[in-house]
Amino acid sequence: MSISDSLLPELDMEMANTRRALERVPMDKADWKPHPKSMALGRLAVHLAELPGWTHTTIHQDELDLGGGYNPSKVETTQDLLALFDKNVAAAREALAGASDEAWHKPWTLRMGDHKIFTLPKIAVHRGFTMNHIIHHRGQLTVYLRLNDVPVPSLYGPSADEGGM
Repeated sequence: MSISDSLLPELDMEMANTRRALERVPMDKADWKPHPKSMALGRLAVHLAELPGWTHTTIHQDELDLGGGYNPSKVETTQDLLALFDKNVAAAREALAGASDEAWHKPWTLRMGDHKIFTLPKIAVHRGFTMNHIIHHRGQLTVYLRLNDVPVPSLYGPSADEGGM
């Protein structure tokens, strides 16, 4: 079995779980923050919707320079948010499915201008920098949902709001 074939089921499961959380984002509370240092709910949701696209970037580029600035996508509604997420998941799945085992072992670098943040094999970037990053922010989002009295979806098992899957 290829590396990509072994990663596709995890991608599908985690993206389905992430979509369940994003479906509940109340965009009328996009500016809400649990703390002044926290990311706003809407910004967090957009970041989470964009993150699957990093799989495409990881596979098709050898580095990403964050020094060139970053302009987050703009969404107005939960439907816009889900469309952005679905587009990025489709690109991620296509890139992942088409990646050779050799490609997964190539080095990938994250930099901020001249400062190299890290260089890792693309497989490590996909798992550690993309998938774990998505799971981390999804957990953060579920806390935001809870604090706004939005029912938290079942992800790996029942939530306090949903008894089953």
